[in-house]
Amino acid sequence: MPFSFSPGRRFRLAAVAALLTGVLGCAGPPATPAGQLSRLLPADFLLVGEQHDAPEHHVLERQIVEILAVQHRLAALALEMVEQGHSTAGLPSSANQAQVRAALAWNAESWPWDDYAPAIMAAVEAGIPVIGANLPRDRQRAAMQDLSLDLRLSPEAVERQRRAIRDSHCGLLADSQIAPMARIQIARDLSMAQTLAKADRPPGRTVLLLAGAGHVLRSVGVPVHLPPELQVRILVAAVKDADSARPLTPDATQADDSDLVWASPAPPERDHCAELRQQMQER
Repeated sequence: MPFSFSPGRRFRLAAVAALLTGVLGCAGPPATPAGQLSRLLPADFLLVGEQHDAPEHHVLERQIVEILAVQHRLAALALEMVEQGHSTAGLPSSANQAQVRAALAWNAESWPWDDYAPAIMAAVEAGIPVIGANLPRDRQRAAMQDLSLDLRLSPEAVERQRRAIRDSHCGLLADSQIAPMARIQIARDLSMAQTLAKADRPPGRTVLLLAGAGHVLRSVGVPVHLPPELQVRILVAAVKDADSARPLTPDATQADDSDLVWASPAPPERDHCAELRQQMQER
């Protein structure tokens, strides 16, 4: 499908491209992750891991989509936020947001549309298909009982997944729930990997995945399940530790778990454990 940017977006993308050219041409390291894209490409897959409630991560994602689109490098935009089987491939580049949400069967209760709309609509307007990559909800119960999923990771990686489940639920889950819920995470990573591998990818173009940071880690997430001959690059967007200004990477990310870690200011502090405790009491 040919590119068909609106005049306003064409002007903004031209400015983005000019800025990117200037950044890449300057001496010293580029100041922004967008400016470092040339260091991550070419690649078959670019995996961007976010903290879902960090607004600056969504700004970064839109920038990456726009830059890759204007450079004619983007083959498809895959999303953790949408289940497998849903796609904008049948929509015209002029589709509006309501049409795009319907095509993706967008779950607004789980994923605020306004957070992801800028990146998604930038892809749609550029004629780039947006595809769902996540495990369908109706397959999650079966995944919880599928012991073979434990064998898809090393024992150390399985334990790391279980520890992440325990920690992300603030220690409120019963021990009997930990392994089944970790299997769901493994199944979700497998689903996303299968979606990426099946996506139409013309030579010289990249399939971009947006997902939670824990899903993109090289030693435990989606990359484990991708064909080893394909080139995968990983950008983890983290938030800064308020005390040290160092990035807080998911589960003490190992050095080789990503190719680039970009730290943004932390979003307003929330007591996630208190919110989770309240939700569990209301069930």
